[in-house]
Amino acid sequence: MVERLNEETKGVFIIAATPFAVDGSVDMASADSLVEFYIDKGVSGMTVLGMMGEAPKLAADEADTFMSHMLRRVDGRVPVIVGVSDPGIGNLARLAKSSMDASAAGVMVAPALDLNTGKQIHNYFAQVFDALGPDIPVCYQDYPQSTGAHISVKAFNRLVADFPQLVMFKHEDCPGLAKLSQIRETAESEGLRRVSILVGNGGLYLPQELGRGADGAMTGFAYPEMLVEVVAMFEAGEVETAEDLYDAYLPLVRYEQQPGYGLAVRKEVLYRRGAISSAATRAPGPALSAADRGELDHLISRLEKKLRDLGR
Repeated sequence: MVERLNEETKGVFIIAATPFAVDGSVDMASADSLVEFYIDKGVSGMTVLGMMGEAPKLAADEADTFMSHMLRRVDGRVPVIVGVSDPGIGNLARLAKSSMDASAAGVMVAPALDLNTGKQIHNYFAQVFDALGPDIPVCYQDYPQSTGAHISVKAFNRLVADFPQLVMFKHEDCPGLAKLSQIRETAESEGLRRVSILVGNGGLYLPQELGRGADGAMTGFAYPEMLVEVVAMFEAGEVETAEDLYDAYLPLVRYEQQPGYGLAVRKEVLYRRGAISSAATRAPGPALSAADRGELDHLISRLEKKLRDLGR
């Protein structure tokens, strides 16, 4: 039986891409190869139906089918979190419960769009937790760049105090290093539960976030082995070695994080690495130009040279 998401969860939970064929259909064969690629790279877990997994572009039946397929392929080898955010709480609860029935480790929920106050966010999550029941572990996705919902440390701490099933915080606010530190510091000073914190934003600030108390990463960078190694090195106290390795990948991390465009880069790299059979995004989605591909060629070539220089 897969261990459920809890306050001690750590490591790298890769945000799985959703592979599409050129005609826009979900490519289940590539889903299988992608699972094997991620597991081979040493990830601690996976997250399916995330925002960068193009979940909003899937119909409800497609999302359920893809989630079930991925969980069957993983087959308990690593825990899987399912993104279940939906404008309708009933829809959210149905996907959450079907995910747990399919052996998910927990679910991830972002606040509804444009909640403007801590009270509104608290009231929303009270409804979500009531619909889910007490037995489904939840990760709060803090991504105000997309949702428009900014949660303060005080408001998040109130959620932690009031709802035991909230066990993880996905940290993607930007700039957000001070917020991460404050969550850790106030939990200790106020005697609150210490929840797991995994960070996103493509790993763009990963070394600093780990230094401030993050437990790992939940993002979809197309070289998951870097995330895995850097997190492991930090945990082992090998901070300088971790930063040297991270620095080698940083130009690609940055290139992949271009707003509205980075998904095409991520999928192109996964395609080049043999993880998926097509780099297609579902319309409307970004696509790379010849100039883009040339830049990517250059960046990958430089990365390979830097890794050789590091003896890797």
